[in-house]
Amino acid sequence: MTAFGATILDADGLRLSAEEKAFFRDADPFGFILFARNIDTPDQVRALVGDLREAVGRDAMVTIDQEGGRVQRLRAPLWRDWPVPLDHVTQAGAGAARAMYLRYRLIAAELHDLGIDSNCAPMADIAFPETHGFLRNRCYGEDPVRVAELARAVADGLLAGGVLPVIKHIPGHGRATADSHYDLPRVAAPLADLVAQDFAPFAALADLPMAMTAHVVYSAIDDAPATLSAPVIDHIRRTMGFDGLLMTDDLRMKALSSPLPDRVEAALAAGCDVILHCNAPLDERALVAERAGRMTPAAQARAEAALACRHDPDDIDIAAFEAELSALTAGRAHV
Repeated sequence: MTAFGATILDADGLRLSAEEKAFFRDADPFGFILFARNIDTPDQVRALVGDLREAVGRDAMVTIDQEGGRVQRLRAPLWRDWPVPLDHVTQAGAGAARAMYLRYRLIAAELHDLGIDSNCAPMADIAFPETHGFLRNRCYGEDPVRVAELARAVADGLLAGGVLPVIKHIPGHGRATADSHYDLPRVAAPLADLVAQDFAPFAALADLPMAMTAHVVYSAIDDAPATLSAPVIDHIRRTMGFDGLLMTDDLRMKALSSPLPDRVEAALAAGCDVILHCNAPLDERALVAERAGRMTPAAQARAEAALACRHDPDDIDIAAFEAELSALTAGRAHV
């Protein structure tokens, strides 16, 4: 089999243009990501997902950011609205692990119904007092063991629903005090502290099929952001033990300042398997696809292993799951 293109790309709107179809056919990206601009009705989303897969001639992965709270592309009234994850964890208290499983099993049901087979969750970033506001209430807590437990519940709920989880932001974004969408965060904590806290949940979840990198500098390891850092990627692979498919966070984020083609080449050279590139005109997507080229044999093997984790969802009673989740957060949340 010819290797997949080493990219995950997006579409302009609600359906593919003829130009996009031709581009995707030639670029053959590993997968696709959807945004709010791609979402209108269930039938429209199903048709777009079908367009994407038809363009590459295979059952390509289609992912989305459906964390809940501020970061959810599917919204009411056609889909459920969710509280921010940290609020839901707090509301559920001792039942938080079960609540998070139920929450993401219900999210998986909505995604699977649309043909979407991946979700950029769980978040295994630790919440610190200094964590930037763009991230803090998307985290699950401040204790590494607890965060690992809750992230595992999220991943299990997604996988049970036939949806591939993408753990983020490896090796840990929580200590950063800047928003990597706009600035490059730098973390000066000693390596021992990073390993014991920030990196620990990711190491506990190293068996998951996919992860997304952090655009964060960990000065104890390297002066380059993790996405572009061979020493950090080596730590993820060798020390943390993650051998799943490693995708970058969006390379257009302003945390990265080098020319875009250089970012693509640096991320792949550092050890990332696939480039995530979003919110750009077609000519820029074509440039990124050209620079990324095809997956290496090792990346292709990881991609195939991740796709092999897809399966038909288990049978559940949606109403019973909703009722149980509501009971776990009774009087404190409306789901």
